[in-house]
Amino acid sequence: MIEIISGSSYSELNQSIDQLKSNSPFLDIKFIQAMEKSKSIGENTGWISFPLIAKRNDEIVGFMPIFLKEHSYGEYVFDHAWAQAFQQHGLSYYPKMLSAIPFTPITGCRILANDIEIKKALIKAIEKILVEYKISSCHILFPEKKDHELFNEMGWLSRKGIQFKWNNNAYNTFSEFLDTLSHNKRKKIKQERKKIEKNGIIIERKQGLDISSDDIDFFYQCYCETYRLHNSAPYLKQSFFYELLKTMPNRLLVIIAKKDGLNIASAFSIIGEDTLYGRYWGALEFFSGLHFELCYYQGQEFCIENKIKYFEGGAQGEHKLARGFEPFETFSNHFIAQPDFRVAISKFLNDELSRVDDYSSELEERTPYKKTNLNDFT
Repeated sequence: MIEIISGSSYSELNQSIDQLKSNSPFLDIKFIQAMEKSKSIGENTGWISFPLIAKRNDEIVGFMPIFLKEHSYGEYVFDHAWAQAFQQHGLSYYPKMLSAIPFTPITGCRILANDIEIKKALIKAIEKILVEYKISSCHILFPEKKDHELFNEMGWLSRKGIQFKWNNNAYNTFSEFLDTLSHNKRKKIKQERKKIEKNGIIIERKQGLDISSDDIDFFYQCYCETYRLHNSAPYLKQSFFYELLKTMPNRLLVIIAKKDGLNIASAFSIIGEDTLYGRYWGALEFFSGLHFELCYYQGQEFCIENKIKYFEGGAQGEHKLARGFEPFETFSNHFIAQPDFRVAISKFLNDELSRVDDYSSELEERTPYKKTNLNDFT
């Protein structure tokens, strides 16, 4: 018999969760625990921990990263219009349930389980919780495709989005990658990198135990500066990054730009099994092309040197196309407990889908890569 229980803290969970075999560094329990310990999530943040666990004979056989949300910030799948519609009809949209990695729009497994029946039991448990506690909705953000299809099968609403990733086609050098691009795109990248060189900027990459607390201090200063320029406050506390350095250092890559011996910019990435995830960046001085160098070209070179298959440079950003990134589909699933709103939101999503498909087709036509010459096959 499968027992479904919920908790109030990820810090209470032990490493037995890791035996469920996720290949995502973001579902390593130490990653979410670092958010809790640093108080980046929890009381007064709008992210209330609500992990959902499946047990059989006292053994953990399933897990979902669940939160109760008091707002819709830090999600990257936008439902503000839905919340407003609830409010206009005198209904409460918040708190809502959410399965996601906080502040991390990365596709991955959202139901860790030993078999399909356990996954279905967890999904049914969510639906029951929504009804019993009169919670408006539950949202599964950026699930991998097989999880997305399971939610579809069980009657949840489906939503599609677009992000960008770079595919390392077994390149031996960055120049070999550039040779696959159209003339204009190749020329532009070379010009951008030349500007960095002419400005006397030196780039240093640090991984794992080579990263010092001073490196984290400087990176966090840059991270905060990015938020300051956008008139907002950073989501993540500095101690979150210290905790990652302590508990999972081999997953970390810090890139630092220096000029005249002084640090001027930094980027922070997470290393997965086959993917490098570009996460955060900031600069204390502006130099043309510096963002592209730290956030894209250095990551691409790192992937080539370390034979990493993919590089995801963060959410959104059509400018990634010109740097060799290509569009790919992302998904989310939604269960709206109120029947009338479920119908209305379903219609909204159907209308939205055609626009997303049109946008995807347009992006495909704007590929930065050389056009295939049919004569090459004759």
